Amino acid sequence: MAGNSYGTLFKLTTFGESHGAAIGGVLDGCPSGLLLDIPAIQAELDRRKPGQSAIVTQRKEPDTVEFLSGIFEGKTTGTPIGFAIRNTNQKSNDYSHIKDSYRPSHADYVYDQKYGFRDYRGGGRSSARETASRVVAGAIAKQFLKEIKISAYVSQVGELKLNKTYQEMDLSLAETNPVRCPDPEMAARMEEYIKEVRKEGDTIGGIISCVAQNVPIGLGEPVFDKLHAELGKAMLSINAVKGFEYGSGFDGIRMKGSLHNDQFNQDGTTKTNYSGGIQGGISNGMDIYFNVAFKPVATIIQPYETIDKAGNTIQTQGKGRHDPCVVPRAVPIVEAMTALVLADFTLLNRTIKL
Repeated sequence: MAGNSYGTLFKLTTFGESHGAAIGGVLDGCPSGLLLDIPAIQAELDRRKPGQSAIVTQRKEPDTVEFLSGIFEGKTTGTPIGFAIRNTNQKSNDYSHIKDSYRPSHADYVYDQKYGFRDYRGGGRSSARETASRVVAGAIAKQFLKEIKISAYVSQVGELKLNKTYQEMDLSLAETNPVRCPDPEMAARMEEYIKEVRKEGDTIGGIISCVAQNVPIGLGEPVFDKLHAELGKAMLSINAVKGFEYGSGFDGIRMKGSLHNDQFNQDGTTKTNYSGGIQGGISNGMDIYFNVAFKPVATIIQPYETIDKAGNTIQTQGKGRHDPCVVPRAVPIVEAMTALVLADFTLLNRTIKL
């Protein structure tokens, strides 16, 4: 199976399945001598782990990371950093009913058609549980990118949408509620709505907004390896993501160029930032901001029609422990992937200045 690695110099390879013994990864390219804050890495995992509130899956996993290599006396050695996260709370019987059938809008069918064999327990390799490994690597990338601040938050759930810009809010408030929305009033409405959807045995989607501040000028390349293109690839690699837009995004089409152009200040900054901190594929020193759209979780706890391996139409029903809305737990994943992209481009930028 190809496609298990991300990055060029700061490179992560992940392994494991949802119901296997463990998931984990190997992070290569991290410079030596970086003093790691291990509790901070674990704290990032705790933000993503299941069972943390009433509006997420109730699978109880401690998600404790165990480092196997690449760290000595608390510092990175420059060699591959190997780590594992043990799976301890699998309920594989929850998936026995789909052993010979396919869940609509999951990877089940295409996975089986491509590889001819699949681990049906929790989606196997295609499970979103794989993203815990990304969070570990992203937490290390954050510590490497000491001057850059990355903040993600939930800006929309279903039709409930924040009508404030990130500059108008205290983004630290996102961590004060289970939805991870920085507006307390909207967070309460979103939480209630997710609970209602869950009672119906249904799911709902949403949007995560992300801001990267203090990004230096010069990250990214002007042709194929544009910074925004790589951010888009990273976000679209996350399970359930259906869309990515940066800067003015799709709203920019309503504006004339005379308004949309970011006029310069004398110091090289710009008076506006419709470009989203990236021009010509290269960071310009302004805030990088973007939105990531997540679809409703495909597993619904309702009867539904599908097909089995023989192509017969069958009736079945979703079972097990699933998120009614994925966006609250996906916030640290979006931050992690952003950090991995910026860390990789930071190292690549160093090579052209040697």
